[in-house]
Amino acid sequence: MSDWTDTRPMSPHTTIWKWHLTMASSILHRVTGVGNYIGIFLVVAWLFATAVGPDYYEPLSGLIGSIWGQLILFGFTVSVSYHTLNGVRHLFMDAGKGLNPKMGSFLAGLVLVLAVVLAVTIWMLAGLVPGVDPLHLTGAA
Repeated sequence: MSDWTDTRPMSPHTTIWKWHLTMASSILHRVTGVGNYIGIFLVVAWLFATAVGPDYYEPLSGLIGSIWGQLILFGFTVSVSYHTLNGVRHLFMDAGKGLNPKMGSFLAGLVLVLAVVLAVTIWMLAGLVPGVDPLHLTGAA
């Protein structure tokens, strides 16, 4: 029999813990890992369709070129960006940096914002944003 006399639960549960940014960041890191795993199948399908020929490439190109396809691809870009940046944040934490709660929350929020900024930058530089010429981003004519 256990000597546990405390009436509180031995293991915290989500109904006990107050949600905070670092908790959401941890869950989002796992979700983006699964999303990246699924998203890589899109990349492989595109590579396969490109290699096989126009009979396979044209339907896939139409699907990816649709608004839904573009949203999925942008979401995949955000997912990869977030997962990568959050992985770097975890490397810093493994080195003992940024472990206090305030710094942890700040870095979790910063990674989230930087992931979206990085994804938008990638799309702009790749020429995927309509009306944006990646060769003339500085505005000089």
